[in-house]
Amino acid sequence: MQILINGDTLELDAARTIAELLVARGLAGRRVAVEVNGEIVPRSRHEAHRLAEGDRVEIVHALGGG
Repeated sequence: MQILINGDTLELDAARTIAELLVARGLAGRRVAVEVNGEIVPRSRHEAHRLAEGDRVEIVHALGGG
């Protein structure tokens, strides 16, 4: 299965949830916003939201500073 993540094609061996994708990319527990096909997916739905062939995913990291 192929998805587009932050503009790059990613090949997945099987359908995954957003939470599983974040773990695989080393982003579990980090402050990120996730958008799938133009719609923000709330953190409370990351465990349940399954990705599908051709999904466009954007992951934005929250950065602190001062």
